[in-house]
Amino acid sequence: MNPHPFFSDRRVVVLLASFCCLLWGSAYPAIKNGYAMFGIAANDIPSKMVFAGYRFVFAGLLLLVLAMFMRRNIFVLNLRNLLSTSLLGLTQTSLQYVFFYVGLAYTTGVKSSIMNATGTFFSVLLAHYIYRNDRLNFNKAAGCLIGFAGVMAVNFSPDLLDFNFTLLGEGFVVIAAFILSAATIYGKKLSQTMDSVVLTGYQLSIGGLALVVGGHATGGTLSGFTPASTALLAYMVVLSSAAFALWTVLLKYNRVGLVAVFNFLIPVFGAVLSAIFLGESILEWKNVVALVLVCGGIWLVTRER
Repeated sequence: MNPHPFFSDRRVVVLLASFCCLLWGSAYPAIKNGYAMFGIAANDIPSKMVFAGYRFVFAGLLLLVLAMFMRRNIFVLNLRNLLSTSLLGLTQTSLQYVFFYVGLAYTTGVKSSIMNATGTFFSVLLAHYIYRNDRLNFNKAAGCLIGFAGVMAVNFSPDLLDFNFTLLGEGFVVIAAFILSAATIYGKKLSQTMDSVVLTGYQLSIGGLALVVGGHATGGTLSGFTPASTALLAYMVVLSSAAFALWTVLLKYNRVGLVAVFNFLIPVFGAVLSAIFLGESILEWKNVVALVLVCGGIWLVTRER
């Protein structure tokens, strides 16, 4: 891994990684509003797959068009690259979302958010065994634990006192988090030999297409297109393309443990933005505590030399 004079600067990493998490956090209220606008029922997983699939297909195509305007060669896929990129898209985008949506249908949103945050631990642990320069240390372990405490704080409710654990519910959400972590590290390896924007464009398109086909094959549909719902879908396309592309670049030039810890910001941003756009209460002590804990955990990890 060769450092980059711009993308390896700690201040740039903090700024761009936080921005990516802000974008992904905004997807929480956007998806909820999207389900309402497109008339997707809470238990209609096939239609949710179609909805997510269109989002990622167009996000990938947008990145490939952007790469062309940046005069980057997008026709670089030989058979080996095509298989590798397809595997990344089918795992990081398709398989991960299938497990997450099924798990979400069998557990609460609070517990799903917390279980999904285990992906940061998976990323840090996998990186410890894969990369010699990304070993687990006290700062990293303490930062992850403090950040996870922040995720629990922002989701604090009586649901947290329910310790029931089922394979189809919480189990599938944890599996989704593990798949995403492993696929992210695999994507980091591919980004060393391929342009990050082109790689992200192809993997999103391939993974999104698999979701669309799978969703339609199991009875899913997407209807109810209006100017408002189309604008919302367009926003989700832009946020996905920007966040995934920037995240891939950050992982290319930085250690996984350094970047992965910022994932704890996603549920915090999601809770705050959901409160703003869904009319929920935002002035709650748990939001402040969560933000302080998550930022403290990130500070511990990013301050290591």
